[in-house]
Amino acid sequence: MNEARTIPPRPRDRLYAVVTLVLAVLLLPVAFVRRPGRARELACRWALRMRFPAEDLTGLRDGALAAFNAARTEALWRHGQLIGLTSGYRDPAEQQRLFDEEVRRTGSPFLARMLVLPPAESPHVKGVALDVRPHEGARWLEEHGARYDLYRIYDNEWWHFEYRPDRRGTPPPRCPHPGVRHLIEDRDPWA
Repeated sequence: MNEARTIPPRPRDRLYAVVTLVLAVLLLPVAFVRRPGRARELACRWALRMRFPAEDLTGLRDGALAAFNAARTEALWRHGQLIGLTSGYRDPAEQQRLFDEEVRRTGSPFLARMLVLPPAESPHVKGVALDVRPHEGARWLEEHGARYDLYRIYDNEWWHFEYRPDRRGTPPPRCPHPGVRHLIEDRDPWA
């Protein structure tokens, strides 16, 4: 993740990670009573919900949600890294609004596609795309995400990952930006 490595970690992100991990440890006994076999995952989910109260995981496909929760659980417990979601599933109307806004901003649909795809092509609408934060969490996900079938897809978006179980641990070819994806991939795994 070249671009993310050029951005230095912010001290407050490290502090948030430590506080969230401590909170998860404190929540572990209650989580163990609720779900003994999945206590670490549950305590992690609770702690991350407090750290990222505005994130919305609804609308993600079941596999994408399970993979994301498993990855962020490992990131927190084993490596002390936070992974938050800034955007996951988007309904077609929201995706169209974002695309139209980018067309207005850039002046052309061609240029807009470098950052935002129309609804029919967007993996966000399909419930398999995850825009994550902070940079350190995205870096962790780029290094370890293949174990969960989560891959960084675009060179120009350090935050964008997709759930791709069809890849079975082999990263797909990375695209320079969303607008050329259809030229690189010969098929849509979610079609």
